[in-house]
Amino acid sequence: MRNKIAVPLIVLGVLMMLVGIGQRTLWAPPDTVTVQAPATEAEAPLAVLDAGLFADRSGAEITVRGEDGIFLAVGRSADVDAWADGAAATRITGASTEALAAETGDGEATVPNPAGSDLWVSEEAAEGELSYLWTAPAEGDWSVLIASDGEAPAPTDISVSWANEEGTPFAVPLIVGGALVAILGLALAFMARSGSKRTPPAPGSRRATRESDTAAHKIVARRGQDAGTARSVSAQPAASAIRKGTAGVLSAALASGIALALVPGAATAATDAPEDAAYPVVLDEQLARILGSVAGTVQKADAARDPALLKERVSSTALSLREANYAVAAKVPETAAPTSVAASPLLTDLVSTGTGFPRTVVAVTQGGDNTVPQALVLVQPSARENYKLVSAIQMLPGTTFPQAPSDGTGVSAAEPGSADGLAMSPQAAVDALADALTNPEGGNSATFAPNSFAEAVTTFQAEVTANPDNEFASITFSHTPVPEDTRSLRTGDGGAIVFGYMSHSYSSVPREEGDSINLEGTIYETLTGEKNTEAGIDVKYGEAVMLYVPPAGTSDKVEVIGAAQELLSATLK
Repeated sequence: MRNKIAVPLIVLGVLMMLVGIGQRTLWAPPDTVTVQAPATEAEAPLAVLDAGLFADRSGAEITVRGEDGIFLAVGRSADVDAWADGAAATRITGASTEALAAETGDGEATVPNPAGSDLWVSEEAAEGELSYLWTAPAEGDWSVLIASDGEAPAPTDISVSWANEEGTPFAVPLIVGGALVAILGLALAFMARSGSKRTPPAPGSRRATRESDTAAHKIVARRGQDAGTARSVSAQPAASAIRKGTAGVLSAALASGIALALVPGAATAATDAPEDAAYPVVLDEQLARILGSVAGTVQKADAARDPALLKERVSSTALSLREANYAVAAKVPETAAPTSVAASPLLTDLVSTGTGFPRTVVAVTQGGDNTVPQALVLVQPSARENYKLVSAIQMLPGTTFPQAPSDGTGVSAAEPGSADGLAMSPQAAVDALADALTNPEGGNSATFAPNSFAEAVTTFQAEVTANPDNEFASITFSHTPVPEDTRSLRTGDGGAIVFGYMSHSYSSVPREEGDSINLEGTIYETLTGEKNTEAGIDVKYGEAVMLYVPPAGTSDKVEVIGAAQELLSATLK
């Protein structure tokens, strides 16, 4: 009986092992899966690889071939879509694991060269063929933009390869189970062989006689009902033990196979991805690159005192103040240069969130030439424009920059005209400061905590007015807010950081007919070319300010934490 069971078990075990080994060798799936974008006759300046193509495929290799130059950029999906908006583009999606799907939409036949955009986290360029190893830069949806130079059609000979996740979950269970079954068969065969080695007794011997009697007795017992029952009962446990043992080993083998088969499933179980939240508009490496470009541009322009060099990376009030400085310095060489702009070290930053434009980023740096930290306000007007420095404001001594969110998330923009959640609206804070400087004795002076900027301005104004040399002049000072230059962001504590701009006018006219204003020896003589004037003079300054507005419900006052002032012009009336 053992021999009858042993041989099939051995054969079954060997077959199971062969099938398992075959799944790992002859019938194993390929190590990688490669899908190709279909050929298309439609031409477009851009090709976009959809975010869904790279879901759970970190390490995928993108290969692009083309006759012209090849440009590849990685950006958030919303940013890629914003840059490609309005242009003809070939959208490539991962419709299946066998081939890519491509669809070309209508739009602009040519676009600006996308190289160098601040939207891209990374970019590469090559001739003929370009390979890129995909890794998601951070959480969220990311897409790939492919182009030539914006003028020529984008290459569409695109393939994507990734590691094949199609496993052989039954290979190991078959090999292990087959080995166990084969071992069981060998064990049964060995036991059967050991039992058959006993030699028969010689005829006529006492042993033969005893065994003959026993055999006769057994035959007799087998004929009786009770004896037969006894024989059956005594024999049954042995056979049952063998059957139970065989079933136990097979159950163990199957159980081990199930357990091993469940491992791949557990390893590949997908976890729910976090919802696409409002991510910061730039990553750390993007901000460092942007700051480096801005600082480099400003340094070159400052060295040459050439405003034309600024326009690539500077605009708004930052441009106006530096242009004025260069103009004054051209007539008055000893004019101090504007405070230098440093890209590093980066002390802190506030980065806005969302997918819309314009976008605002604030970086606080302090280079070797900066005696105090400087807040650099960067604005990206649209997807195809880069960030530009719109304000550079030195922090006042003893002030503290508001904290960014502790979890590293971005901040939201605060509408200048809205006081929602704030002690007052950002624009109202700028307006109040302008009034407090124009009318130091007015009620708005109490709106602000004591600060060195307001103290310096109001002290200067009082001293000029009280100066005996100006007894024949009527002097007025005014500070006028420029609402279109007000920008604000929420801070981590619920308040808001506000960047405003004021036009400061200093007007001096003779009190009576025949009186004159003496300009001799002053910078105003150099700028106007006159030593005195009977008509009067208007002097204009630009004032960039940085304020902190506390959240609503607190007794804290608005703080002036930074300011920058520059002489713009001096003209005779």
